[in-house]
Amino acid sequence: MTRTLTACLVLAATCAAQKLPPALPAPASQDAKMQWFREAKFGLFIHWGLYAIPAGEWKGKPVPGIGEWIMNRAKIPVGEYEQLATQFNPVKFNAEEWVKMAKDAGMKYVVITSKHHDGFAMYQSAVSKYNVVDATPFKRDVVKELALACAKHGLKFGVYYSQAQDWHEKNGAGNSWDFGPDPQKDFDQYLRDKALPQLKELMSNYGPMCLVWFDTPRMMTKERSQPFIDAIHQMQPACLIDGRLGASGDYRSMGDNVIPGTVVKEDWEVPATLNHTWGFKKDDNDWKTTPDLTFKLVDIVSKGGNYLLNVGPTAEGVIPQPSQDNLRGVGKWLKVNGESIYGAGPTPFGPELGTPDPVKKDREGKPVINAKTDWRCTTKPGKLYIHLFKWPAGQFEMDQFSGKVKKAYLLSKRGKSLKVTQDGTKLSVALPAEAPDAVDSVIVLETAN
Repeated sequence: MTRTLTACLVLAATCAAQKLPPALPAPASQDAKMQWFREAKFGLFIHWGLYAIPAGEWKGKPVPGIGEWIMNRAKIPVGEYEQLATQFNPVKFNAEEWVKMAKDAGMKYVVITSKHHDGFAMYQSAVSKYNVVDATPFKRDVVKELALACAKHGLKFGVYYSQAQDWHEKNGAGNSWDFGPDPQKDFDQYLRDKALPQLKELMSNYGPMCLVWFDTPRMMTKERSQPFIDAIHQMQPACLIDGRLGASGDYRSMGDNVIPGTVVKEDWEVPATLNHTWGFKKDDNDWKTTPDLTFKLVDIVSKGGNYLLNVGPTAEGVIPQPSQDNLRGVGKWLKVNGESIYGAGPTPFGPELGTPDPVKKDREGKPVINAKTDWRCTTKPGKLYIHLFKWPAGQFEMDQFSGKVKKAYLLSKRGKSLKVTQDGTKLSVALPAEAPDAVDSVIVLETAN
């Protein structure tokens, strides 16, 4: 019996006892492994932990920066930060409500911080008692409850795990105020005795994982990364690995809130915030609107990527209402126009995305794209989906259009055809006077294969 099969059988028995489905078998190919990811396009990220208690403030003073980094930014000693665990009692947490909100938003997968850089696990870990069940009055396994809710409602489930930074451990990366500079630490001891064993717990006890989202790979060489890759491949062969482990993963993770200016041909994902922080911060109420989120989703899909959009619940276990409202607004649009997003490919055009800046360069030395925002295009075999964010007066026109349009119609009004005129490489589609959708009206062009 192979090690992979043995691990899967052990996991199946564990999951059956917890009423979770077993791990998925090894996919037949990399394309088969990526299929769900390419279909999903839109996921929910959740940053939640002890940092939700101070919510951006320490000892009465606001701490600059993102909420989940407060221990680092305020240089809080481990002994002081640990006391937050005795206060963590999010009695309003309801995994069903969170998952239903994700479904209402049109999201297809959920990823939660199982352990962030502060070293605190949001699940019951036998490796470290510094976890939500053993160290708090709450005494409930958050990861398990979310895994069960996702399984019940048909969403994919994955976890974020901070493999390198662990400010609670003397040999973990990142805590210089308690434990000194990283190069002087026994980093391999931390990986061997905490990080890798905790990853194996997550792979063993929480049903099928769609992906593991690693982060900030400080000191993570390819050799140090390989045991993590091996564990996932052996225990959950269908589970994806993101691009931040320290070795190549199954897809590329873009920078936080960084949307590329042009089409990217590999599999990729943008992790993004709804305001300016990931973990809850009580003074950050600058929420992205539903129209802005809808545009970003379409923009990302039109360039070939996925959108992993974050919420930061409060210490009580509540997702801020503006987050919920704006996400449900995206879901309302997707109920009508989801065909143009789920499983859709990138634009075959390009000029609509923007023009290269003659001076500015990105970190790779390529010209920065000065974005245009009038329209975008997503695709499926035999179909072009033209997303109109600015409604044209009377007609939509394109130059340099190749191919023959057999039929055109608005996605929200499938039964009513639109008049199409083609003159050489010029395309014109007659439109009604008013846009059917206030944010994004979608024209479907059915083309000859």
